Amino acid sequence: MDEKAPAGRLPERDRPWVMRTYAGHSSAAASNALFHRNLAKGQTGLSVAFDLPTQTGYDPDHELAAGEVGRVGVPVANLGDMRALFDGIPLADTNTSMTINAPAMWLLALYGTVAAEQGAELARCAGTTQNDIIKEYLSRGTYIFPPAASLRLTADVVAYTLLQMPRWNPVNICSYHLQEAGATPVQEVGFALATAVAVLDAVRDCGQVPPERMGDVVARISFFVNAGVRFVEETAKMRAFGVLWDEITRDRYGVTDPRQRRFRYGVQVNSLGLTEAQPENNIQRIVLEMLGVTLSRDARARAVQLPAWNEALGLPRPFDQQWSLRMQQVLAYESDLLEYPDLFAGSHVMTALVDGIVTGARAELDTVLEMGGVVAAVESGYLKSALVASLAERRRRLESGADTVVGVNRFTETEPSPLTMAGAGSIEQVDPAVEAAAVAAVRGWRAGRDGAAVDAALQRLRADAATTANLMPATLECVRAGVTTGEWAGALRRVFGEYRAPTGLAGGAGAGGDATLAAVRERVAATARELGSGRLRLLVGKPGLDGHSNGAEQIAVRARDAGFEVIYQGIRLTAGQIVAAAVEEDVDLVGLSVLSGSHLAVVPAVLDGLRAAGRGDLPVVVGGIIPAGDADALRAAGVARVFTPKDFALTGIVDALVTVVRHANGL
Repeated sequence: MDEKAPAGRLPERDRPWVMRTYAGHSSAAASNALFHRNLAKGQTGLSVAFDLPTQTGYDPDHELAAGEVGRVGVPVANLGDMRALFDGIPLADTNTSMTINAPAMWLLALYGTVAAEQGAELARCAGTTQNDIIKEYLSRGTYIFPPAASLRLTADVVAYTLLQMPRWNPVNICSYHLQEAGATPVQEVGFALATAVAVLDAVRDCGQVPPERMGDVVARISFFVNAGVRFVEETAKMRAFGVLWDEITRDRYGVTDPRQRRFRYGVQVNSLGLTEAQPENNIQRIVLEMLGVTLSRDARARAVQLPAWNEALGLPRPFDQQWSLRMQQVLAYESDLLEYPDLFAGSHVMTALVDGIVTGARAELDTVLEMGGVVAAVESGYLKSALVASLAERRRRLESGADTVVGVNRFTETEPSPLTMAGAGSIEQVDPAVEAAAVAAVRGWRAGRDGAAVDAALQRLRADAATTANLMPATLECVRAGVTTGEWAGALRRVFGEYRAPTGLAGGAGAGGDATLAAVRERVAATARELGSGRLRLLVGKPGLDGHSNGAEQIAVRARDAGFEVIYQGIRLTAGQIVAAAVEEDVDLVGLSVLSGSHLAVVPAVLDGLRAAGRGDLPVVVGGIIPAGDADALRAAGVARVFTPKDFALTGIVDALVTVVRHANGL
């Protein structure tokens, strides 16, 4: 920029943030082709989405992986898959973010091995492993091991990257998923910082990092945040994050260099706020949400990835992702945003907003620390209950009309959208043959390796896991021996055990002033009397690996408020487990929640299981992100009702559940 630029402008225009799109599906080869296309369009970093079996430590041929392979991300079962994923992409020159948590150590070991095979110096590789396991217990549900063991793995990765990959962000503390689970801005900041404290305490106390290197550790901790449509409040939230992070790292960990204490974050704006109804409105939502993390120069995101307009309908196509990338490019290169200092410096409005969030978040953080830290707050159910209650209040405001969502609860009159006229063609379709190919490939991989080397590597991993040794060297040996994702996670499951997080339903708030709930409650009671039972019993099930349980939990809370007895056993259940629970609990209705796109596989498995158990008469309803054609197929298979995101009124849904029960029983 000209040095004679008008007063108030920067002497030199700022560099844009790293621009990403969150991508990956079907297979490593297909995802690799998508990466190449996105980079050619001006994307400046990669953000890799992994499928649910990979995220939860299963191979494609595991029972729980059925219907899930390649749907919400790319399957990576071994070193060969990772080679194919990054084929022709110079990892030393590409900033790569990987959304992976419980098996983050494993995926980083695969990545590092491929980078080394390319001839890259690991010290030059830049990127991020998400590796925040705490929010998995609260929102996404892709945890494997208990919290303490999971934090041990995180600390090991931090210690390893400090020495071997100093430009790598070994952990990405995620407030993103907390907001989707119901967190207010105050809760989002407070709970995320409590997680960061747990990670830094684990690193400090693991004995692998000298005290004088804690500043270097802090400098590589990044955050991954959510930006909602209330972009003024979101800007204040990000500035509050920076204030508290500077305070915590200075006072708790003694970091004296202000550059190391800088709050560093990437962002994806709020996918949960995108609507199936009038989806064209999602475009302006995404743009406004992007402003919340870019307007304030002093609290600007280091990296941004935007969802696509049709994510409430299904998997975005390459064109949809390109559209979202172009939004970033227009803001960064056409507007004058990057030519000015911070726009909010000296604003009394922004200062008051920031101060309010700082005060509230500091109180939330203190509460968690007084409980013994974030692990204790997870295990007690405190955090999950708080989020379920907050999300219930958010839903109450939506249903009452106190909060407006254009096209959903107000301004619902609409013209047909040309964006969705193609029906199923308006989203990316995953070929069902993808799963069969992945199953065949992983079995072929196992058949072609040195079995003795695999056994020795897994034996070393189990032995090291029983000690306090850093598990990265043993994991790297597993990678080189040809161990699979499921085998690596299975070995650690044998040592650490598995974990089932609290559901948080006890913290679910009632529907408050919902005037229609009383009438539904009377229908529930009357139906129970007519059936001669004490109470109607509803089983809420999460089949497969889909861990996004927010909707299922809110239905469970509202059904309980309406008088149903609700049986909810949490996430990640096989069809057989759901059928067994339905029979054993003698329920009147089964409600299945599936948001991963695997509904055409996992729902028929439950229906078949019920018929085999002699309960084919038991009505089954399904909720999730389900295209119209798939909904027709589910109804033809025997599903009584299908609910999608456009069915936002929870009390209305519960009323429909009563109708299903009455119809199934001839009432």
